[in-house]
Amino acid sequence: MLEFAGFLPILLLIGMAAIQLGLVGYAINQAGSGARAAARVASQDGAGEAAGQAAMSDWLDANVSAPKGGDTTTATVTVDVPVLIPFVEFDWQVVRRATMPNDDDD
Repeated sequence: MLEFAGFLPILLLIGMAAIQLGLVGYAINQAGSGARAAARVASQDGAGEAAGQAAMSDWLDANVSAPKGGDTTTATVTVDVPVLIPFVEFDWQVVRRATMPNDDDD
C-alpha cells in the first residue's frame, strides 16, 4: 500500500501529460480545419475570419486571418493550446495555414 501511495503522483503526472499531448493534437487539428474553412470562404469573397472561427471549437482561443491576395487567398490560424498541468506556465501556440485559389466569376 505504501509503494502505491508513493507511485500514485507519478502515475497522475504521466496521465496528465498524456492528456496534455492530446490537447496539443486537438489544437493542431482545429487550427487546420479553421484555416481551410477561412481560406475557402475568403477566396469566394466571403467572411473568411468568421468561417474560420465557426469551424473551430468555441472554447479554443484562436486568431484567424484571411486576407485575399492576387490569385490565391492564404488563411492563417493561430491557436493557443490550453495547459492542463498545474503550476506550469507554457505559452504554446499552434499555427496552421491554408491556401485556396480565388474564385474567378468574372
